[in-house]
Amino acid sequence: MMWQKYPGSGQSIPLRIKVLFGGVFGTGSFALVYYLIQKFHSRGLYYKLAVEQLQSHPEAQEALGPPLNIHYLKLTDRENFVDVADAKLKIPVSGSKSEGLLYVRSSRGGLFQRWHLDEVFLKLKDGQQIPVFKLSGENGDEVKE
Repeated sequence: MMWQKYPGSGQSIPLRIKVLFGGVFGTGSFALVYYLIQKFHSRGLYYKLAVEQLQSHPEAQEALGPPLNIHYLKLTDRENFVDVADAKLKIPVSGSKSEGLLYVRSSRGGLFQRWHLDEVFLKLKDGQQIPVFKLSGENGDEVKE
């Protein structure tokens, strides 16, 4: 029988089985953590505000085509960056006509302060750029472009 002790080995389960299960467990754990980090970012205000701006921007909607699909961030992309006061993201988006990246710059004054958008623009796969939102003015007035 496969699970019985081998004479003189001191192991009840062969090493190859332990390695197999360890590899499956490790890979599954990594995939789960990767998914949870993506979910965490997609629930962040810096992410939600940018997606809302895209969804309410007629030119961007027309360029992408309905329905609008928001995809998860590529966590391995070094341009996706979030710390206590700043966030820079490239959110993959697609529609029936085209696909592209939603570039987002967001900031806040401190740890417990609210995020606000600084700039959002859509870059389509053909290279066309569509400004979606830009913060302008010295007092932080929001101006949609």
